[in-house]
Amino acid sequence: MKHLLLVVLTILGITGSLRAQNVAVKTNLLYDATATINLGAEVLLAPKWSLDVSGNLNAWRVNDHSWKHWLLQPEARYWFCDHFSGHFLGAHLLGGQYNLGNLSGLPDFLGTNFSLLKDTRVQGWFVGAGVAYGYSWILGKHWNIEAEVGFGWAYTRFDRFPCTECGSKIEKDKPHHYVGPTKAALNLVYVF
Repeated sequence: MKHLLLVVLTILGITGSLRAQNVAVKTNLLYDATATINLGAEVLLAPKWSLDVSGNLNAWRVNDHSWKHWLLQPEARYWFCDHFSGHFLGAHLLGGQYNLGNLSGLPDFLGTNFSLLKDTRVQGWFVGAGVAYGYSWILGKHWNIEAEVGFGWAYTRFDRFPCTECGSKIEKDKPHHYVGPTKAALNLVYVF
């Protein structure tokens, strides 16, 4: 979270001033529903361009299930009409680390075998990039709701363990390429 705060403050410093309607903060309600702490900030760079940076952290276990991760996702956005309202396209980067295990009911999806997480634990890092489409609805003078979906590629390296607690490795430093959804957001936005 310290790194995320530093990035947000740097972005705010780059813009030079905090004039009305040039800066927004947000939370992704989809991440909130999974108990993932998240915070985003968006700054206007030009009349139709903005930079959005979001960070997410889930550092706890629920029962015997591990869904620990952190993610940082900067995105350049092009607004078709006015900034912070209407349609936009985005290009984003993503990176982070994860520790996942004892998760059942997950299907194989686009070449990634998520069903392996039922009886094993994986721990690793990832980087990637993608494109996104979104729409922002104005609710009031300072409040918006924003929906966004993204698709892209991620590269990961991970170690796999036989269970959530065990320390002996089944696989070490295994590479994997993922192609599929890289972003899903339903953001509650406050525009300054």
